[in-house]
Amino acid sequence: MTGAKESESGKIRKEYRNEHNSVIEKNRKFSGILLEKLDDDVLNVNRIRQTMGATISQQHTIEEEIASHSKDDGHDTSAEAEENWHIASEYYKNIDTKAFRQYELACDRVKQFYEEQHEKQTVAYNIQARINFKTKTRARMSIWEGLEKLNKLLDDSDPDTELSQIDHAIQTAEAIRRDGKPRWFQLVGLIHDLGKLLYFFDSKGQWDVVGDTFPVGCKFSKRIILPDSFAKNPDFLNPLYNTKYGIYSKHCGLDKVMLSWGHDEYMYHVAKNNSTLPIEALAMIRYHSFYPWHQEYAYSYLMDEHDKEMLKAVQAFNSYDLYSKVDQTYDIDELKPYYLELIDEFFPNKIIDF
Repeated sequence: MTGAKESESGKIRKEYRNEHNSVIEKNRKFSGILLEKLDDDVLNVNRIRQTMGATISQQHTIEEEIASHSKDDGHDTSAEAEENWHIASEYYKNIDTKAFRQYELACDRVKQFYEEQHEKQTVAYNIQARINFKTKTRARMSIWEGLEKLNKLLDDSDPDTELSQIDHAIQTAEAIRRDGKPRWFQLVGLIHDLGKLLYFFDSKGQWDVVGDTFPVGCKFSKRIILPDSFAKNPDFLNPLYNTKYGIYSKHCGLDKVMLSWGHDEYMYHVAKNNSTLPIEALAMIRYHSFYPWHQEYAYSYLMDEHDKEMLKAVQAFNSYDLYSKVDQTYDIDELKPYYLELIDEFFPNKIIDF
């Protein structure tokens, strides 16, 4: 029995070494890219160091807990569910999609938000925002404490709901849970907007926290919401940035592209550094507001092969994020124990750096 545990432990260590070597090789390959200067490999190394011990000691316990929850909750967490998580929900197949994201009919609050966002999201600002992120810790708290703090924010960019942020988080997570999707998928539903905590820290307003995201450093696509408002952006007429590829190259990969800074990118880095979530989950968090890409198929010329797989993941998540915005609310106190357990499963440290 001891030999089996040591063998399993050695296997896990080998997997983490391979992941680390892959990161190093990737950085060597793209060392000449502008954004490579902004990549922080320490995030991956820290995540490996923090989770390695917890994974070895808790692996069998977690497997038993998942099996137990499957029986108790009536949801399928079998290998079949893990393989079929990307299949579209039957629940939303007949929904009226035109009833959502009606920006032309949106209130002045929403339109004014996008005018400001499109004017101020420049390459210079995005570089500085990433430097600020990597040089400070804004707060130390649990995931659930973050959700409760976020409850004070009303998203000025969202035309579809006036509900609180925690209500939207629970709605999304419960819709995913209802369809028997894997537990990691459910957790994404709960935390995908948690990066909006930026608003309470060092944001300039809501324009660098919420709203649809888009690349900076290349031509702004007409498929972005309210595209005419980019005319006031200083990068709009800059010959370095206003061409099709701008500072990027054909099929360079979206991980080499700077998307407008906000809650997606912020929470992606927090989750990557502190969780054991799979790469599909991290992509859902990072790109869920990148509507010009995953809904309008803009910027496909910047995608690499990896992005094609991640696009499927983001699209699988999008219907739950968008179409769960209804008037129905849940008893948060009743659901809290379930989601606290779910958080602990994928975030080894209860208190994390935001």
